[in-house]
Amino acid sequence: MDMRRRDLLIATGLCLVLPEAALAQGAAPRRLDLKNANTGETFNGPYRDRDGPIPAAMIDLAVFLRDHHVNKVGPVHVETLDFLADVMEAVGETHATVLSAYRTPETNRKLREQYFGVAEKSQHLLGKALDITFSGQVAKAEKAALTMQRGGVGWYPDSHFIHIDTGPVRHWEIDGGGIENFLVGAPPHRVLSHRELMRRYHAYARHEFMLRQRGK
Repeated sequence: MDMRRRDLLIATGLCLVLPEAALAQGAAPRRLDLKNANTGETFNGPYRDRDGPIPAAMIDLAVFLRDHHVNKVGPVHVETLDFLADVMEAVGETHATVLSAYRTPETNRKLREQYFGVAEKSQHLLGKALDITFSGQVAKAEKAALTMQRGGVGWYPDSHFIHIDTGPVRHWEIDGGGIENFLVGAPPHRVLSHRELMRRYHAYARHEFMLRQRGK
């Protein structure tokens, strides 16, 4: 990325995280077609060209991926966007729906107090994580993401979405055992927002805990 573009992004107050690995693969133009499930907002267009990240697009994406609970914009990791773009390309998906992206410490703290399953050091806090779904190919997308070995991959088959991040390489899966009744909305099934997901997962965990207590 040339210095004029970097200076422009800094001048806007946007924290653009651009590691050497992203620079190395940055020659090819990239684009994304996304919808935010919580706000209804969309992003459709290129986010990098042969000169590097496009300032106007990165600013739009920072707003698009903001913590909508407190309306705060966080850092943008180009390698995370590239991870998503590569997963989509690998399975032939042209559009993705974002369920959760950047999360402020304030929001994360409140979620940890209220809901089960919120990590204290979530990659969402760093702007390095995305919870996403597609109209199809979700299972294939999870496998493609795992093959790339570029960070964390979470698989939620019954609620039809995956988590990807560019933190440490790791993998987890939540499925079966009736949990789909908590993670998926009533028919016709819809993808739940992050807040709805955490509320239902908390209820499920509490239910399972009470059953174990009765069995003692």
